[in-house]
Amino acid sequence: MNTTENPWSTLSIREIYENPWIRITEADIINPKGGKGIYGVVHFKNKAIGVVPVDENGYTYLVGQYRYTLNEYSWEIPEGGGPMHEDPIHTAARELKEETGLTAQKYELICRIHTSNSVTDEEGFIFLATGLSRGESQPEETEELQIKKILLAEAVQMVMNNEITDSLSIAGLLKAARILKI
Repeated sequence: MNTTENPWSTLSIREIYENPWIRITEADIINPKGGKGIYGVVHFKNKAIGVVPVDENGYTYLVGQYRYTLNEYSWEIPEGGGPMHEDPIHTAARELKEETGLTAQKYELICRIHTSNSVTDEEGFIFLATGLSRGESQPEETEELQIKKILLAEAVQMVMNNEITDSLSIAGLLKAARILKI
């Protein structure tokens, strides 16, 4: 199998829906086996950006909020959407400050992720933030946040216990723990 050639053929594409955050298209396609079908794609208008802040004592900061889409409470790393034209590191610094009040001396890109590549082309970037300083958080109007300071090892255990289910958070916490050898 050639891994560099696209085995899909697109016959036509039409826009189904659009709002300020997403655009949904549906394509008439021919699949790799030659069958005709349709394929729907959700195109996000921002990049997904996540930050794993870790202090000098091995503590990280999670953000808890009720997620409308899931109809349940969710513990996550600080994260948000970054404009396509903006350097992801700037979005990471802004989201960390907005959601936790923290600023970092150093940001290291630790992960590039496709959040659900069977239905969306959304691309995410996750940073490890160190050299932390405290300040005042400035959550957005849609965010009613709770901040939890816990050891990174405990956050990883939350992932393993399915208490953290957000894809950016899972990838970021596991990768940060591996990099920091925790």
